[in-house]
Amino acid sequence: MALVRRSAAELLEDAKADRLHLLLNEQAEFQLESRVGTSEVRSWQRSLPVLLADLADAGLGHVEVLLEHKLPHSPRRVDAVLCGTHPTTGESSYVLVELKQWSHVEAAVGELVRTAGYGPAPVLHPVEQVRRYCQYLVDSTPALAARPDAVHGIAYLHNARNADVSALRDHALSEYGRLFTLDDRGALVDRLQAVLGRAGDRDAARNAADEFLNFHHAPSKALLNIAAKEIREREQFVLLDEQKVAYETVMHAVRNARAASTRTVVIVLGGPGSGKSAIALSLVGELARQGRTVHHATGSGAFTRTLRKTAGSRNTRVQGLFKYFNNYVSSEPRELDVLICDEAHRIRETSVNRFTKKEVRARAGRQIDELIDVASVPVFLLDEDQIVRPGEMGSLEEITTAAKTKGCEVEVVRLEGQFRCGGSAAFDTWVSRLLGLEQAGPTEWTRLVSATDDDFVVASAATPQAMEAWLRTRRSEHGGTARIAAGYCWPWSDPAEAEQGKHLVDDVVINDWKRPWNAKPGNSVPDAPESYFWASDERGFDQVGCIYTAQGFEYDWAGVIIGPDLVRRDGEWVARRGHSHDPGVRKADELHFAGLIRNTYKVLLTRGMSGVCVYSPDPETQEFLAHVTR
Repeated sequence: MALVRRSAAELLEDAKADRLHLLLNEQAEFQLESRVGTSEVRSWQRSLPVLLADLADAGLGHVEVLLEHKLPHSPRRVDAVLCGTHPTTGESSYVLVELKQWSHVEAAVGELVRTAGYGPAPVLHPVEQVRRYCQYLVDSTPALAARPDAVHGIAYLHNARNADVSALRDHALSEYGRLFTLDDRGALVDRLQAVLGRAGDRDAARNAADEFLNFHHAPSKALLNIAAKEIREREQFVLLDEQKVAYETVMHAVRNARAASTRTVVIVLGGPGSGKSAIALSLVGELARQGRTVHHATGSGAFTRTLRKTAGSRNTRVQGLFKYFNNYVSSEPRELDVLICDEAHRIRETSVNRFTKKEVRARAGRQIDELIDVASVPVFLLDEDQIVRPGEMGSLEEITTAAKTKGCEVEVVRLEGQFRCGGSAAFDTWVSRLLGLEQAGPTEWTRLVSATDDDFVVASAATPQAMEAWLRTRRSEHGGTARIAAGYCWPWSDPAEAEQGKHLVDDVVINDWKRPWNAKPGNSVPDAPESYFWASDERGFDQVGCIYTAQGFEYDWAGVIIGPDLVRRDGEWVARRGHSHDPGVRKADELHFAGLIRNTYKVLLTRGMSGVCVYSPDPETQEFLAHVTR
């Protein structure tokens, strides 16, 4: 999807009339249902006329231009995609363009640079930015993966002189990333002519753009399916923008820890699907390859065990990289180079539990202190809106305070956007508004995504049978995985004994629909996956998952039962303690109980990569869900 699509010549006329930036602003407000910042409008006004004039001078006015084109299954937008035909092959050819108004670069360290317009925070090298956009597009588009040479990338610093950005020149260039400045205008024209032709066919350019916009895009790579290759062989994730900044920030802190004996705590904040675990696995893979001592730790038994199973399926040494937060009670200071704490919102007050030995209990302190002490560079990836149990205390404030108390420097990277849920920023907003996590109230899904090509699917079902049928149909017609998850509003029984052996009990009962919860941890039941593998084992569709088996995972189609612990009454959500069967959450005080319940449903609603179907057994709540999903 692009905000505006026209030929370069037509857009140049709009730019000369000083109306192109207004048209883009209008389309942004219409398609994205939000206003863009004045700085972005100003950049359109200043940068686009330069690019369009260069296209005209190159004899490429016929080329079709997609402005502010959204990458598939991603919130990222490319400044411009130029669509035409290659002068040699005659096949469709595409150029992704990133425009920068920079006139001076203060410093460049690896793939990060500093420039006055962005303050002290580092940003990604523009060549690396566009290169990664190209690679991500090819990885996400089967037709382009079959002919990756159809895609080209350029970063154009149209205000910069070479002498003022000389630090950028050391970066490796490729077909997916080349750098041009004001001094390189002639070379830019030559490059555009070389991949888009001189005097071209207007109809051919239109056809190339139509083809580009109608490409089939495969879903983002499922995290767990590629973890094994990621750890054992090479980097499989293409990290974009702030994701790559987070990665490089950690790698820079690791180098500094050895060179200057400094300790840096890196905190990465991001919502569901913003790429935190992709960053974590990329770091584990690279650090392990470099011979650094590194562990990946979580507070989730399901997540850790699944990573051990997939990433270490052929090598038990790899499995040892994946730990739990409570594994470091007896550790010595700085045993590790790096500890990557994924899902760090699940950090608890103490690592002690009922299984902790007496001699270990005597040495145990706060869990956050143990995690910081054990590594030269502790890394925390978290989403504060995913705290779902009392005692979970992983927050920016808590971690920052603990780190500074120990004399550590703190680097914070904030991830923007949504890479799960089809890359739908609209769905992320819709969920937050639905649950009252944003000031703006709930809104209808179709109203939020009107006039966009957002392909994430939102539906409601009148019965649990209808929800199950919807999921089966989606899975059959579109492929992928599907799961039903619910709020913890029904009892969770131990497996029952029968002549045929153990079987799960149908605890989740809604009228004449009955299904069992996923198996309890440590319970092996025939024909059902262990609880840790409910989200990744295809047999998991036959059970209802809970927050503790769904959190941290993703599947293509999500069914969510909003149970009687959260209902709509007189236009407001009401959290009802008496309907919760979660022993830990029921103990929460009134101040925190409702927040934990809302966070639970936010997690469950944001597990799907392609679509979600919701249902509530409460009539008033179901009527509300039917209204907002239409």
